[in-house]
Amino acid sequence: MLEIIKNRTSYRGEYENTGIPREDLIKIMQAGLDAPSGCNKQTVSLIAIDDPSLLQKLHEVTLVQNARTAPAMICVLTQKTIAYKDRCFNVQDYSAAIQNMLLAAVALGYQSCWYEGQVTDTDAIGRKMADILNVPGDYELVCFLPIGIASQPLNYVNKKPFDERAWFNGFKQAK
Repeated sequence: MLEIIKNRTSYRGEYENTGIPREDLIKIMQAGLDAPSGCNKQTVSLIAIDDPSLLQKLHEVTLVQNARTAPAMICVLTQKTIAYKDRCFNVQDYSAAIQNMLLAAVALGYQSCWYEGQVTDTDAIGRKMADILNVPGDYELVCFLPIGIASQPLNYVNKKPFDERAWFNGFKQAK
């Protein structure tokens, strides 16, 4: 698992024209649903899309060119539910679910990328996608993950050194 975490990267290339077995999509989605949830409110719901004509309709509104070749997509839905006092943990819930799904995808030999900014921006792409998928208005579509086998080399970013971002027994300013 630690190797998978270390080697996961956001893939923004083209995908092989190879279908994703539903069993694998179910495993990826189950990993998302198994993520921690604030006060166990379970605010995350998921929709996997593997129908080419439906994928085409969704890609027409997402405008994310490099995701168009993915043979499958998982859309992440959330509901804003009060969990504790006046607090809602839906952002934390769906973030944990997305991370679990990204790791599960890599574990199964696939690549993906977390597309949220393009979906939740002021142009309401998430709502347009939700309407195509018949999602009720009390759910918000906050992210989509293209899922597929990478057809191009993976690009890894350089991470700052451990000692610039993590310490023991107190904060230490980087020199």
